[in-house]
Amino acid sequence: MSKKIRVLIVDDSLVFRMLLSKGISADPQIEVVATAKDAFDAREKVFQYKPDVITCDVQMPKMDGIEFVRRLLPEYPIPVIVVSTISNAVFDAMSAGAVDFVVKPDFGLPRNVHDFINDMIEKIKIASCAKVVQGKINSSIKLNVEQARYDSDRIIAIGASTGGPDAISKILMEMPATSPGIVVVQHIPPLFSAIFAERLNSTTKLNAKEAQTGDLVEQGKILVAPGGKHMAIKKSGSGYKVECFDGEKVNGHRPSVDVLFESVAKEAGSKAIGVILTGMGSDGAKGLLTMKNSGAHTIGQDENTSVVYGMPRVAYEIGAVVEQLPLDKIAASLLECIK
Repeated sequence: MSKKIRVLIVDDSLVFRMLLSKGISADPQIEVVATAKDAFDAREKVFQYKPDVITCDVQMPKMDGIEFVRRLLPEYPIPVIVVSTISNAVFDAMSAGAVDFVVKPDFGLPRNVHDFINDMIEKIKIASCAKVVQGKINSSIKLNVEQARYDSDRIIAIGASTGGPDAISKILMEMPATSPGIVVVQHIPPLFSAIFAERLNSTTKLNAKEAQTGDLVEQGKILVAPGGKHMAIKKSGSGYKVECFDGEKVNGHRPSVDVLFESVAKEAGSKAIGVILTGMGSDGAKGLLTMKNSGAHTIGQDENTSVVYGMPRVAYEIGAVVEQLPLDKIAASLLECIK
């Protein structure tokens, strides 16, 4: 029998700790080794019980979950899943080093709680395989981008899953306002995709928004696929527009990276650049191969800097990746491609 995943639950609500503990313990692969009522209690129990994964509420007394993650990881690099209401705080926590997040359920809706527990179980299993990656982009790659000219006729397509929001942010913060249009699929729940787009809009030099059908892929713009919908591009005059639509999940996801990449290969061909980043599974690998075969330049994140080396690994192994790079070298490669 394989070793169980040892989990520490950190939350100031006794009721929530009991509910989550009972729910995830029902899975034979998971063992809740301890619970903690706050960050200080948690730190003692991390030392005592040596958990494989920590779940942590964002809003807690004495010290919030974001500061807890920021202080914990340098000493104990343990994968942390934050639990939060719908807010920008989850992305702050992921910037601090958390590997993923789960939305707190509405306790008045049994189905909502059931879905939350199942989601948490799945993410705990993924987190148990995750690498805690810390450190900011190496300042040596910062280029004098405002002086350069870039080909506005190109299109950049990016796909990611676990660990993706922080990876995408780090890349796009290095891109100039004159970048060609960028389309992004991040595996993310509805509502959070809009918050993520707003965050990119405020932290990068580009204009970012959650995509809607008919939006044009334009120079200086980032379009983020809406959670719960697929996104594809279509040729529109000399440029491209996006279509967002319902449909069956592809590779277990909606939005799917493969759906986007396949459309980019068909519509943009050699004008496109594809980037596949950290994430569990294989979504995006086949689509990236189609892009490469259509003449696109393709980039895959390397193992050392991936929180989960799943999607980039599969893409690399099937020959879809032209360049395999650490996260802090991807922006520089994109800038060279679009000059």
